[in-house]
Amino acid sequence: MPYSIMLDAGHGGRDSGAVYNGRQEKDDALRLTLAVGDILQHNGLDVEYTRTTDIYQTPYEKAAEANNAGVDYFVSIHRNSFPTDNVVSGVESLVYDLSGVKLEMAENINEQLEAVGFVNLGVQARPNLIILRLTNMPAVLVEAGFINSNTDNALFDENFEDIAQGIAAGILDTLNNSATLSNQSVYYIQVGSFRNPAYANRLQSELLEQDYPASIIEGDGFFRVMTGHFDNLEDAAAMEKRLKYAGYPTMLIG
Repeated sequence: MPYSIMLDAGHGGRDSGAVYNGRQEKDDALRLTLAVGDILQHNGLDVEYTRTTDIYQTPYEKAAEANNAGVDYFVSIHRNSFPTDNVVSGVESLVYDLSGVKLEMAENINEQLEAVGFVNLGVQARPNLIILRLTNMPAVLVEAGFINSNTDNALFDENFEDIAQGIAAGILDTLNNSATLSNQSVYYIQVGSFRNPAYANRLQSELLEQDYPASIIEGDGFFRVMTGHFDNLEDAAAMEKRLKYAGYPTMLIG
């Protein structure tokens, strides 16, 4: 079975993202996301999108869409910005924490974009970003250059196909690294199991309102409410303890 990935074009609709001299982040992000997706599809991946047109979705909706689709990976594509124009340039990627396959993917993407000509600003941990905190699968947010940097915009426009190829190559290189994948353990916590989907939906909504990354997995006539996607047992155990303290019945699955 091929890997599945959801690509997210940052912002959209009434949320333009960063703007510089009339240039809108949401437009650059969508164009680049669709180009990356086309390359990944031609390389055998199952690709889904949070948006393919100029529509608005909250970060909560995007995370829930990825969780409900049950994809293996999530990549959100953006342009960066700095308070002062033409002071900072380069590419950086953001992850929930600096561990696991998500970190490797972020580093691979950055290295590919550095080869295109961007300054590599590295990978940063951003655990408070909703799009990274609430997705159940490994998630990376790519900042493809600063939109208020003339240098980065020139790179973006003149090397657009190479940038799309670079992001796709970073993703594919990670997936093709069988050693990393075989050593990657993933842990989830089951919070409830129901035959009636209404009860599962109610529990999922309750957990999401408290910022727990909850999703529903259907199978064998049951609707199981799951939370978390952890690369190590210690983090999973900490989340289970937190849920138990909040009064939820839990089962650690890994």
